[in-house]
Amino acid sequence: MKNFSYRFAEQVLNCKLALKQEIEKLLTNPDIDIPSLSGPNFNSVLKGLFVAMGWENQPSVFDEPDDLSAKMDFLKERIGVEVGFGHSSFLGIDL
Repeated sequence: MKNFSYRFAEQVLNCKLALKQEIEKLLTNPDIDIPSLSGPNFNSVLKGLFVAMGWENQPSVFDEPDDLSAKMDFLKERIGVEVGFGHSSFLGIDL
């Protein structure tokens, strides 16, 4: 596994080391059958894993509950996770 730290994410997550380790454990779960996954299927698998560990699913991050762009995939203890399988040209937007 190779890690990349975007905008000091590594340092931020190190302040919540237990959550960082939980995220890594969820993303590297050996029960996930990687060859069978597509983007939508992987989102569904991740949703099940994160929610089972107490992560809030699709929380609003602003006071705009109907605005989809004001939501993120998962949130726990002020740490948010956004899952993106977009085209590489959208990488900056996805992050």
